[in-house]
Amino acid sequence: MPLSHGDLLQLKRWNTPTIYNGWEQITAHDVAAAGWNPDETRDFMPQMGPMVGRAVTLVVEPSNPSHKARAAAWEDYRQYVADAEGPGIVVVQDLDAPRVIGSFWGEVNANAHRALGCVGTITDGAIRDLDEMTNAGFKALARRLCVGHAHVTPVRWGVPVTVFGREIRPGQLIHADKHGFLAVPPEDEGRLLEAAAFMDSNECHTVIAAARSAPGLGRDEILARLAAAGRRFGEAARARFGQRGEW
Repeated sequence: MPLSHGDLLQLKRWNTPTIYNGWEQITAHDVAAAGWNPDETRDFMPQMGPMVGRAVTLVVEPSNPSHKARAAAWEDYRQYVADAEGPGIVVVQDLDAPRVIGSFWGEVNANAHRALGCVGTITDGAIRDLDEMTNAGFKALARRLCVGHAHVTPVRWGVPVTVFGREIRPGQLIHADKHGFLAVPPEDEGRLLEAAAFMDSNECHTVIAAARSAPGLGRDEILARLAAAGRRFGEAARARFGQRGEW
C-alpha cells in the first residue's frame, strides 16, 4: 500500500543513506544500479534537512524561445501541479543540460509551487534567487546557480524525466538530501518505513554500539567486538528480511 502523509513525515526524520539502507533489504532491484542518482547533484539548502514527496515532473528548454508560442502552457502546467498528489517534489529535466542557459526556478516559482503543495525540486538545470527560495521553504537539489531565466516556460509535464542519470516517473516517491536522492520503485514503497526504522535501530544496537564502547580496550578485544557485532547485525537483518543483511 502507498505510504500516508504521516508515514512520509516519519521518513523525513532520517537522512537519505538511512532510507537506502532500509530499501536495499526489501528490494528485488540491483541496489548498485537502481533508485539513486549515479551522477553528482548538489543540495543548495542542506540546512533544511531531507525532503520527501512524490514526483511532479517537468521538461524545460530555456535556450529555445519557440516554446513560448504555447500561450496556455503556464496555466495548464500549474493545473497539473495543483491536481498532483502531494507533498510534491518537482523534478525538472533541462534539455540544455549540462550547458545551462537559464533557470526555471527563482523566488516567484518557488513561492507559487509551495502554495500548490510542493516542498522542493530536483533539477539537472539551475536555480537562482537562492536566499529567496530558502526563505520560501522550498528546497533545491540542482546542477548549479545562474543569473537569468532566459526563455524558460513549461514544455512537457506529467511524463517520465531523466535527471542526474536516473529516470523518474510522475508520482514516484522520492527521498532527497545533501547526499543525493532515492527514487523508490513503487513495489518497494509499502515496507520502506518499516525497513528503514529497523535497519537504523539494528545499527545502533550492534555495530555502532560496539565501536562507541571501544575506548580503553585493547586492539584484539576491539576487533573481536566489532566482528561479533557485525555478525549480530547481519543475523538480525536476515531474520527480518531474509536476504542481504549487510552493513
